[in-house]
Amino acid sequence: MILVTGANGNLGSAILTALRTRGSTATGGSRTPGEGTRRLDFDDPAGLDLTGVSTLVLVSAGYAEDDRVIARHAAALDAAARDGVGHVVYTSLTTAGDHLAFAAAHRATERLLRTGPLPWTVLRNGLYAELFGALLTWTGDGLESPFGDGALAAVARADLADAAAAVAADPAPHRGRILDLVGPPVTAARVAARLGVPHRAIDLGEYRRRLDGTPGLLPFQPPMLASIATSIRHGFLADTTPTLTDLLGRPARDPLAVAAATAAATRPAVATA
Repeated sequence: MILVTGANGNLGSAILTALRTRGSTATGGSRTPGEGTRRLDFDDPAGLDLTGVSTLVLVSAGYAEDDRVIARHAAALDAAARDGVGHVVYTSLTTAGDHLAFAAAHRATERLLRTGPLPWTVLRNGLYAELFGALLTWTGDGLESPFGDGALAAVARADLADAAAAVAADPAPHRGRILDLVGPPVTAARVAARLGVPHRAIDLGEYRRRLDGTPGLLPFQPPMLASIATSIRHGFLADTTPTLTDLLGRPARDPLAVAAATAAATRPAVATA
């Protein structure tokens, strides 16, 4: 049986759906499980139960500070080794993302896999096209962003889910492999052009000031978002590879269309008289 962690999250639920669509025997795990899913709370290591799991898809539990994320992943891997899991597929961060403020937790987890007893595959996922679109800000007449002319090799979340499902369904050929899964590069200007509006670049200082004044952000999030902005702006996340399409056996979904649709969904309604 394949078990996907974070089954209530966007990526985990999409991987689970993709596996079931393929006809794989798969279930999900979550700290708040629903019907047919297993309770898995990485903050409660003693309560983790991975018995009967042949392949564990470990979706990064990255919504926290690095020390907490790494501890969660270590607990999951310890439970997997104890309970006889046969293979771990870990959703990590693109190699180009080493410049990002949240890369350390991913690389530390990869090190745990390399030095541990379990067979593994690392999926180094590119940043979502949905995230790129969501980080564009609407103004009165168009879009603003801190990305300048920089491009992001963005990926539709659904493609990453399909790729993870393909590996989890038949992990043996991918044992010990690190797969960089990135898509075609997109820019903020191209998203704006797709939507028929202008794009204006703001500088990184202005972006950081806006982040610092945004209610609801957790302490680790402003530096995380600022690192994404500077990495895109200065060309660190633009390079692509054919690994994703080779694994999928088909062309990737158009990240420009996905980013534009995401941005369009946040466009303020135009007031009418």
